[in-house]
Amino acid sequence: MEFPQIDEVSSLINEKLQMWLEQGIKHLPNIVVAIFIAVVFGLLANLLGKFVKRGLRRAFESRQIADLLTSILKAAFISAGLFIALDFVGLQGTVTSLLAGAGIVGLAIGFAFQDLTENFIAGIAMGIRKPFEIGDVIEADGVFGKVEAINLRNTLVATFFGQREIIPNKILFRNILTNYSVIGYRRLEVPVGISYADDPQHAREVLVEALNKKDYVIKKEETDVFASSFGDSSVNLLVWFWMKYPGPHNFMEVRHDAVVTIRQTLSDAGILIPFPIRTLDFDAKGGKTLDAMISASKQTNSDQQ
Repeated sequence: MEFPQIDEVSSLINEKLQMWLEQGIKHLPNIVVAIFIAVVFGLLANLLGKFVKRGLRRAFESRQIADLLTSILKAAFISAGLFIALDFVGLQGTVTSLLAGAGIVGLAIGFAFQDLTENFIAGIAMGIRKPFEIGDVIEADGVFGKVEAINLRNTLVATFFGQREIIPNKILFRNILTNYSVIGYRRLEVPVGISYADDPQHAREVLVEALNKKDYVIKKEETDVFASSFGDSSVNLLVWFWMKYPGPHNFMEVRHDAVVTIRQTLSDAGILIPFPIRTLDFDAKGGKTLDAMISASKQTNSDQQ
């Protein structure tokens, strides 16, 4: 096997280097302009990022979402500058390869981290739509409490049982969500039963008057009592009234005071809240009391004797 002579190898290297040098000198103005374009886009991206970050932090409750969107915008702006710079020096093939590679990598990441991506997109969508804010009282997927933080992947909720629930954003985005804070008030319904001997209309009047004297009751013109059904031993009523929620009064304290007030008001009005009552009828067709049955039995025995 014959090896090339050192002179031949040196000559080939020199020719190659000379050609690269000539090409570099030839494209030097384009390279300088491309570097200038990349630097300018980088500076503009930083300047634009500062203004965008301020606006997004005002628009979003989560600083993480605002900072992430700002970083994405800056990266996209810088990438555009790099692609323009590469295209300016005649590296169109490199630009095409980079774009194709970025698409393939993004697709692979999307499939690999599908759950993470779904929560992430749901977090951004909720940050834009704002179905709730930090401090709101919400209920979703069996969790009821106050929102503590809104992150990219999940939302932290402090329940009224003293626990912290971490809810994936996709659950809040997909399922039914109740926001108790957005309207600012809430209606309470307290069921109560009165005896059949009492007048439901009279009970309605005294209860509405008593509840409207409470300072936690708002929209007093809508405070009302409705007869809902006939129970085994009572006429069942529903007491309705409105309160601020969240507000200065605790929900549990308000409900407790309402039950106490309803009981006391009915008692003062002489209206009975009955215990369960059972009436026993005898005979096949009913309608006969136990005393009547015993008396009839004694009479029959006397006649037979």
